[in-house]
Amino acid sequence: MKSTTAISDEEQLVAGCKAGKTWAQKGIFERYASAMMSVCVRYVPDRETARDLLQDGFIKLYTKIDTYSGDGSFGGWVRRIFVTTALEYLRQNDVLKQSDSIEEYSDSIQTNDLTILDKLSADDLMGCVAKLPDGYRTVFNLYAIEGYSHTEIAEMLEITESTSRTQFMRARKLLQKNVQALMEQTHAGQYK
Repeated sequence: MKSTTAISDEEQLVAGCKAGKTWAQKGIFERYASAMMSVCVRYVPDRETARDLLQDGFIKLYTKIDTYSGDGSFGGWVRRIFVTTALEYLRQNDVLKQSDSIEEYSDSIQTNDLTILDKLSADDLMGCVAKLPDGYRTVFNLYAIEGYSHTEIAEMLEITESTSRTQFMRARKLLQKNVQALMEQTHAGQYK
């Protein structure tokens, strides 16, 4: 019964926003701003730039609300707008052009280091992700967090599929190093 009310509230907000009602725009902003700020920060760790992307994303949302057909989750539709906004920013700033082909990548990835991730908080992990170079972080977010395939990522970022895979593998390797360093730092801090 509670989910019907939430759906009804959301439908009212969408309908009001399509009609240009400021109360509906405010309601959508209040409902999604925090989560979408998290999305923006995942792609662009600089808070000021992320705030700009948040604003740009909401402007796009309000101007494109008529394209939302009601099929599928409104939250998913909103998220896609913000991911696209972040990717456009990264593309405009040539962040994504700093990439290598998988053929040039010879380092192997250790896959059994994932148990150390269980010992860290989500904030610790997101901090480690934020430290990744822009290209690595973008592909990592799209693949590991957003769930896009390497084929979809390659198309979105206008790179080859092998470059997407390379960026992801390198991101994982660097993330493992960052997490390991954080674990060692945390462990050393316990004995001081």
